[in-house]
Amino acid sequence: MIERAELLRQVEYGLKRNPVTAILGPRQCGKTTLAKEVGRRENAVYFDLEDPNDQARLANPQLTLEGQRGVVILDEIQRRPELTMLLRVLADRRPLPCRFIVLGSASPDLIRQASDSLAGRIHFVDMSGFTLGEVGNDHREPLWLRGGFPQSFLSENDEDSRQWRMSFVRTFLERDMPQMGVQIPAEVLRRFWTMVAHYHGQVWNGSQIGASLGVTHHTTRKYLDVLTGAYVVRQLQPWFENVGKRVVKSPKVYVRDSGLLHSLLNIPDLPSLQAHPKLGASWEGFVIEQILSWAGERNAYFWGTHGGAELDLLVNAKGKRWGFEVKYQDAPTITKSMRIAMQDLKLERLWVVYPGKTGYLMDEKIECVSLGQMNQIREALQ
Repeated sequence: MIERAELLRQVEYGLKRNPVTAILGPRQCGKTTLAKEVGRRENAVYFDLEDPNDQARLANPQLTLEGQRGVVILDEIQRRPELTMLLRVLADRRPLPCRFIVLGSASPDLIRQASDSLAGRIHFVDMSGFTLGEVGNDHREPLWLRGGFPQSFLSENDEDSRQWRMSFVRTFLERDMPQMGVQIPAEVLRRFWTMVAHYHGQVWNGSQIGASLGVTHHTTRKYLDVLTGAYVVRQLQPWFENVGKRVVKSPKVYVRDSGLLHSLLNIPDLPSLQAHPKLGASWEGFVIEQILSWAGERNAYFWGTHGGAELDLLVNAKGKRWGFEVKYQDAPTITKSMRIAMQDLKLERLWVVYPGKTGYLMDEKIECVSLGQMNQIREALQ
């Protein structure tokens, strides 16, 4: 079993300070396993809202939940969104007899409703699959190829992992999305998701994608927001301010899990990935997800100008700006774009992340680093 110490710490932090802690993330990323681990420590009561027996236990939810003590876990709460209003009432009791952990597959409506009704009472923990910090740098290539979903990463071989991911995509589109209230036909959403995979790492252009699908850019935006809300697509927002230049104001789009990206692009193994045109974009998305797993998406942006200068990732931390460029090269060198980003954004430091093993200083404030050195950077920024 791979220990997920940082996520455990975040959940326990939430339990100590808030009546409700929400663990949000895609299906099959390990939310239930994490919650049950916390539950074992806290002797928690567990309700699975997809289980008919637990649904029956909650036929009268107020009566059932009012009598609980300690910690109560409500899994797949998006199946019963009306419970968020009840949780507000239960969270305001004094003294507080119990605290709640709720698990959801991150639909936008769920997050909005929970944020509105439980404002000041809820702590959010965003969760994805395994990260490099959890599996160790020695397992970087399998994690990159297979992605972080536990059943995919832990498969006996690459083919088993690929088959699991293919099944996940089908189940996600045909069963999970309708259960979240999404009425888009599965085949339409599959075509759109596959197209996003081909645009992985690029600035969003809804009109161009809409023309390919035969729909309007408003419709493609709806599709994009649906997949973003389900934690399978990331919209990395642009950073813009008045710096005297015309800057890009549309987000960059990524398939969040590298394994799902490779499945959508029909990349079965590492040699095929090494020969694929999206190799560099795949590496970029993989590295950015590793950084965001600890930097947090609310503090991160990309930056680009219409003149061609760009920065893959801008992180605000400790009151300063820090830059990251991601290069799939043997020995990256300083580019004009890096110089412009340093000057225009007033970066404290810029790191160039590459697939090599040894880091080296490129300039006074620009350093090339391996992905294995991220822990050192993390410590510097936290």
